[in-house]
Amino acid sequence: MEVRYFEKSGSVNNQEVVRLTLKRAQELHISTVVVASNSGATAELFLDQGVQVVCVTHHVGFAGPGVDEMGKERRKSLEDRGVKVLTTTHLFAGIDRALRLQSGGVYPAEIVAHTLRLFGPGVKVGVECSVMALDAGLIEFGEKVIAIGGTGHGADSAIVLTPHHSNDFFKTKIHEIICKPF
Repeated sequence: MEVRYFEKSGSVNNQEVVRLTLKRAQELHISTVVVASNSGATAELFLDQGVQVVCVTHHVGFAGPGVDEMGKERRKSLEDRGVKVLTTTHLFAGIDRALRLQSGGVYPAEIVAHTLRLFGPGVKVGVECSVMALDAGLIEFGEKVIAIGGTGHGADSAIVLTPHHSNDFFKTKIHEIICKPF
């Protein structure tokens, strides 16, 4: 397996990420794709492609108090088409982020997040969303999945991993990186 490195980050890579992900899913007999998608647009790219799509969004309030970045119509449309949509507190944020914003300092979850970002924002997001989906019961324990993340908007990273529950996070296994920006 060769890793594909993109010259640019962001949504310019959407179609190639979809193509590489579906190809690798078929080769590895992986049936579930976990997609970070705040509006649902990136998740829609994987519809009708022969994989189960789990869409993980920002938590309500991320973009501002009470703001849900995914419209009700799109959420319903995705769910009607079999997509499992998860909107919840981020694994690497939650109360740690509140403490950092209020009092300064760095907390353990943010250290883990910053360490994963060394591989790129999309890789960090893919790991985080997969663990969140597992904790929510939207993927099977022990199941290998492909996780899609990005830098800002759209998809630019895909990884193969077996997530573990958050209470056993360090048992998560990243098997391979399919693609990511330089």
